[in-house]
Amino acid sequence: MQTVNIHEAKTQFSRFVDQAEAGEEIVIARAGKPVARLVALAKVAPQPRKLGLGKKKFTFPENFDNLDAAEIVGMFEPGK
Repeated sequence: MQTVNIHEAKTQFSRFVDQAEAGEEIVIARAGKPVARLVALAKVAPQPRKLGLGKKKFTFPENFDNLDAAEIVGMFEPGK
């Protein structure tokens, strides 16, 4: 466990974050008295997403594939 003062923690913040990420505990002190502790967060394994969560929560219009087709063609082929 390493103890550093606030000024040093501010100037070397990236280094201390890297050390904490590697598993080291950094204690930050003000006037020699510990006030905070910098430690790595526990790694959480991502959970697989469940398929079908949005089923029946929204609908598409029947003509979705052709919705505003003429306007879109007009944007890319002026004069048609």
